[in-house]
Amino acid sequence: MSTFSTIFAGFGGQGALSMGKILAYAAMLEGKEVSWCPSYGPEMRGGTANVNVIVSDEGIGSPVITKDADCVVALNKPSLDKFVDIVADGGALVINSDLAELADGQAKAGVKVYNVPANKMAAEAFGGSKLANLIMLGAVVYATNPIKVESIDDAFTHVFEGGKAKFIPDNKKAFEMGYEFAKNNA
Repeated sequence: MSTFSTIFAGFGGQGALSMGKILAYAAMLEGKEVSWCPSYGPEMRGGTANVNVIVSDEGIGSPVITKDADCVVALNKPSLDKFVDIVADGGALVINSDLAELADGQAKAGVKVYNVPANKMAAEAFGGSKLANLIMLGAVVYATNPIKVESIDDAFTHVFEGGKAKFIPDNKKAFEMGYEFAKNNA
C-alpha cells in the first residue's frame, strides 16, 4: 500500500469521526503519513458528519477525497446516497445494513460491498447500538487491510486514555466482531 483513502459518514453521534480517529491513530503508530479531515453540520447529534482519512507511505497532497476513494463507510442511507459514487473501481463499500440499503445498480460494478448489520450486532452483544461504529471499523480493516490489526489495539490505548480506559475491552470486542463478520461474509 502506498496510499489508502476512506470516507466514514453518518449522522452526528454515530461515531463516524471516532472511527476515522482510531484508524488514523493506528496508522500513525505504524509510522505512516496520515490526514484526518472532518466535516459536520452545526448539530452535535442527528446532523450529518463525515471524515476523510488518508493513510500513506508518502506525503499527502490534499486531505480531501473527491473521487476514487479506496473505501466508503456509510452508517446511514443519506451518507450512502451522498458518497456511493466516490468509491473507486475495485474499492470497498461498507454499509450499516440496519440503516441503509443499496438500490439495484447504485454501486459501481467493480466495487466490493459489505453489508454489516452493525446495530443489530451491537444490540445483541452490548445491549444497544453504541458500539456499532467499532463493528463497522472491524469490517473496514478486514475489507481493506490499511493497517495491521494489532495497531488498532495500540490505538485504543491512546484514544481511550485515563477514565475512558474502561471502555477498551468492549471496543476491542466490537472491532473483532466486525472483523470476523466481514471475513465470514466476504
